[in-house]
Amino acid sequence: MPLTSRSRVVAADEQVSTSVGDEIVILGMRDGVYYGLDAVGARLWSLLKEARLVSDLVEIVAAEFDVDAVRCERDVLALLEDLTARGLACEVP
Repeated sequence: MPLTSRSRVVAADEQVSTSVGDEIVILGMRDGVYYGLDAVGARLWSLLKEARLVSDLVEIVAAEFDVDAVRCERDVLALLEDLTARGLACEVP
């Protein structure tokens, strides 16, 4: 089922990540692949250390990066869908 603004997501346990400058590098333990996130993705990733509603994530990212809320929600949902599909994040109740 696709994520929505009411979905609650968190970083998965099956990964390790580290900061490299403004970016984040994540190693997916399930697939052994490294993934990189730019500064905006890195900020979103840092917020996923605890379970949060997508709507809260969008609000924070939109305010910090001065981006339109509609565009921000679309981009955040797309990134979160990708992260969950790769096993790096997961939806929680």
